[in-house]
Amino acid sequence: MITSTSNPKIKFIRKLKTKKFRDENQLFYIEGPRIISEAIDAQWKFDQVFYSQELITDHYSKQLLGKLLDLNADCFEVDKQVFESFSIKDGPKGLAAVLNQKTYELDYLNESIGLWVGLDSIQDPGNLGSILRTLDAVGGAGIILIDKCTDPFDIAAVRGSMGALFSLIIIKTNSHDFLRFFEKNKFPMIGTSDKADNDYQAIQYQKDMVLLMGSEREGLSESLIEGCDKLVCIPMVGKSDSLNLAVATSICLYEIFNQNRKK
Repeated sequence: MITSTSNPKIKFIRKLKTKKFRDENQLFYIEGPRIISEAIDAQWKFDQVFYSQELITDHYSKQLLGKLLDLNADCFEVDKQVFESFSIKDGPKGLAAVLNQKTYELDYLNESIGLWVGLDSIQDPGNLGSILRTLDAVGGAGIILIDKCTDPFDIAAVRGSMGALFSLIIIKTNSHDFLRFFEKNKFPMIGTSDKADNDYQAIQYQKDMVLLMGSEREGLSESLIEGCDKLVCIPMVGKSDSLNLAVATSICLYEIFNQNRKK
């Protein structure tokens, strides 16, 4: 049992809170019965498991621990104080894990059609997590992160996704390669802009397409706007001059979903 907060493995967990360290090791941290269960069901690769018998009190968590101990991962029991020292939750349940990151290249789109969301340089991991959650709810295929987007394996993004992270494909690319790929493959792409002439409900969306959303502050870059087949906007009549990115994405995704589920 690990009883010291100075243990190298515990220090390693804390370092995973930084993007640089996550990227260097291609690992990330999750905690709590629900999200761990989602990762198990999606058959993600667990690198390490940490648990505290003192904090595991409910029957479901005890069953989940049994599953974790059966995984091909290094499992470490820690005492209550050590677990609480690295926990990201108030009232931790005593289950945590370190998982391998999983991302794909643009070529994956040659094998998988469906509904995709492309995100241009978004910065808020909470927004990304919420978008992942909504995309999963409408049966989307995955997310394309373009240029300098926030990290999908940030704790806030993982928690915000409520497990959707494990059900969706995540592609990382840059705007140049993104535009070149879509020009070659003719995959339908609809972008959003407050300067667009089309109301988001006024056009017909295909079932297999990319919805392209811009960053929280800048919106879509000019090069990506030029690459879109059409641009749409969400009408607003109140005093606010913009919507939260995750909310705007959800509105558009459900319009796409509603149009295509009626077919």
